[in-house]
Amino acid sequence: MKTTTIIGLEVHVQLMTESKLFCEDVNLFNPDNPNVQTCPLSLGLPGTLPVLNRKAMHLGVKGALGLNCNIAAFTKWDRKHYYYPDLPKGYQISQYDLPFSYDGWLDVETESLGKRRIGIIRAHLEDDAGKNIHDETGRGDSQVDLNRAGTPLIEIVSEPDIRTAEEARLYLEEVKRIMTYLEVSDCNMQEGSLRCDANVNLHIETDDGEKIATPIVEIKNLNSFRGVEAAIEYEESRQLREWEKTGHTIKTLEKRTFGWDANKNVTFPQREKEEASDYRYIPDPDLIPVTMTDADIDAVRSEMCELPPAKRQRLLDDYELSSYDANVIVDQGPKFGDYFEEVTKLCGNGKQACNWVTQDALREMNDRGVSIDDFPIRPTELGHLLNKINGNVITIKSAREVFVDLLEGADDGAEISSDRIDQIIVDKDLEIVSDTGELDAIISDVIAKNEKAAEDFRGGKQAAIGALIGQVMRNLKGADPKQVREMLIEKITNG
Repeated sequence: MKTTTIIGLEVHVQLMTESKLFCEDVNLFNPDNPNVQTCPLSLGLPGTLPVLNRKAMHLGVKGALGLNCNIAAFTKWDRKHYYYPDLPKGYQISQYDLPFSYDGWLDVETESLGKRRIGIIRAHLEDDAGKNIHDETGRGDSQVDLNRAGTPLIEIVSEPDIRTAEEARLYLEEVKRIMTYLEVSDCNMQEGSLRCDANVNLHIETDDGEKIATPIVEIKNLNSFRGVEAAIEYEESRQLREWEKTGHTIKTLEKRTFGWDANKNVTFPQREKEEASDYRYIPDPDLIPVTMTDADIDAVRSEMCELPPAKRQRLLDDYELSSYDANVIVDQGPKFGDYFEEVTKLCGNGKQACNWVTQDALREMNDRGVSIDDFPIRPTELGHLLNKINGNVITIKSAREVFVDLLEGADDGAEISSDRIDQIIVDKDLEIVSDTGELDAIISDVIAKNEKAAEDFRGGKQAAIGALIGQVMRNLKGADPKQVREMLIEKITNG
């Protein structure tokens, strides 16, 4: 028996506008003050008329271009009817047959399947519903917070091209990178700015050649990357178990909507899946269509920064970084990449700059809870420090000592500058010792005081040299460890 998993994702991205999609309510995550960001329109009161948020349309087009979508010259608005407690109007303003963008794609690479292109059917604009708040114990009442009602979303609908849970997670991560790079959304999954529904089913080919498809299950409102991957993995195994137990096919079981219990790591049935006809789409009579010219689209495109896929490939090609290093830099955002490139230009060594930026700088950023914009050591100073290593002025170990001193000084209000770096090197006597006579004398003295360690090394105990190197370095702080090791071995071996 052969099984193939068929996965399509519907990703909802909340746009970074100041107001909602069709009214002037503030667009802000505000769970502590429910039902204060509302107005007659977002409450669905009779007689209210929607007005399109121009910035939302602009951000939607920018996001769709980032997903390689075509932008429609003409798009209209539709009412999607369904009755939930968190949807006061009784319908959602969305787009049905004429979305503003279509036919996009993203490339995703996994170890098992390699690099594959995932098609995107469409990205369309719609307003969000509110939020139901349920008592998890089951003993209390459910409540409704309408702060979110009317928030602008783009819904990104993929083709059912995804084949593994890992590929689904990586696709979703790439969508997030693109949306944040373009400043379309903050994609904060904890706040609901990025949510995902996963449509999953299995195509099964039995040993006797029969081909069967299990019913499609839509797993709703997944709000973490790990949750998307885990839910799909569980649903694959659940559908296979159900088919093996019942033998049902898609013809005898309806499409269904499932939820995801992250605590129990299981999916659970919620309701039958609606078809398009159930939503009773009609053109919205209160909103005029939107037209986009080539000039309009080019104007949006001109504002776009270099996107993660292109940046990742350029880092590989121009700086000869590993895929891992390129991904680390890209994942931190465009300004982090700019910082890395500026340091590289100053020190002339991409790999060296990458090591310091992705390890030393990133570690300190995380410890301090700051972004690269607020990191005290700027590219000019880090590049100057790395050039001290490249010019054999100080060792890597000494450079890290200077790095720490700079940050500690900044915490106390000291200015960070290239002159400050030079002064620390002088004050702490960190320059590499060029006087081999002085170094030779200290090495001879250390060997004389540690004859047993020297004898152990002569007897084949390679680790014995470490203690001797350490003592020389303590006596002569600016010594180069590599040079010390070579001179020690020469003196111990040949006298």
